[in-house]
Amino acid sequence: MNLFYLLKPKATVTYLYKSDTIRQGLEKMRTNGFTAIPVIDNNGEYIGTVSEGDFLWHILQFGKETSAVWDQYCVIDIVNEERNRPVKTDATMNDLLLKVMDQNFVPVIDDRNVFIGIITRRDIIRYFYNKAKTEGSVSIER
Repeated sequence: MNLFYLLKPKATVTYLYKSDTIRQGLEKMRTNGFTAIPVIDNNGEYIGTVSEGDFLWHILQFGKETSAVWDQYCVIDIVNEERNRPVKTDATMNDLLLKVMDQNFVPVIDDRNVFIGIITRRDIIRYFYNKAKTEGSVSIER
């Protein structure tokens, strides 16, 4: 199966720019209710993912006294470039399954490293469930 069937395009995904301030990142995360958000640069290239924990540790280290310090730092200062490693558009469904064992979503990039969207854990599990159901190898009782 082509991963584009499961792709949530960039236009429908919440993401941060590496130059966004800590305050802007926190506001976007709070507004949308996410625990992790992809981070891109001004050219649209995927940088990494920032999580609630990254914000928390930063605040505890630098800004627990006042929120004014949140505007002095940018998201790039806390982004984890190793978390949520992206896949290219030619990734297989098995590649995606292995990724979502450790992360809630998989960032997808094109050949130029430009972020084009995400595939969620839920959609990948649903794909494999439907595949197993069609093959008759799974039955779920309620």
